[in-house]
Amino acid sequence: MPNPTLRAATLRAAAKRAERARNTDESPAPKPERTAPEKPARTAPGKPARTAPGKPAPAGGARPGPPAAVLAVLAVLVVLGMVATAVLGWQYRQAERAAQARTAALAAAHRAAPAILSYDYRHLDRDFAAARSHLTAPFLDEYGKTTTTVVAPTAKRYHGVVKATVAKPPSGDTSPAASVVSSSPDEVVVLLFMNQVTTSTQVPTPRLDLNRVRMTLVRDPAGWKVSAVDAL
Repeated sequence: MPNPTLRAATLRAAAKRAERARNTDESPAPKPERTAPEKPARTAPGKPARTAPGKPAPAGGARPGPPAAVLAVLAVLVVLGMVATAVLGWQYRQAERAAQARTAALAAAHRAAPAILSYDYRHLDRDFAAARSHLTAPFLDEYGKTTTTVVAPTAKRYHGVVKATVAKPPSGDTSPAASVVSSSPDEVVVLLFMNQVTTSTQVPTPRLDLNRVRMTLVRDPAGWKVSAVDAL
């Protein structure tokens, strides 16, 4: 038969072990240790990877495009370049047309001046018609009035004959004494030195008159025509 004292001691020891085990299960779990925040990797010296404030860095490492202001300036420069090219091209074409006009109008003046300033009382109608073929308004109307009211009656009465030619320089140059005063693609002013030999019943000996004539010619669908004649 077991000893009552030993049995009681054994029961107390078992009760204490159970109490310690219960206290261990109910104790709070230990708090995790706090670790220092991880520091961002440092970039190589001289090449900071900075982005504009408030603007996230472009994804995939792509570089940002040029600002809108730069694109606008470039567009304006392109437009200005195109305009300048167009203006220079227009000026070149105008200068080329003016040069062609000078040549054509000067040749027309050489043909027109003798016809306009010459006549013969024996065939006035033919001479006046030849002159009118070189004329245009407003000088065409003025020429018609002058020849009808002044030239024709005087030439018939005194048997007047006038022969006009473009003078030649005294230096022996064969070029006619004529030059362009001003020119544009549609209008040219020419200065001519004219010799006019006149005979009539009032002037039995041929008389030579040296005249300067300023002639304005304009472009016409039929060619260059004389629109004004001024004796200087």
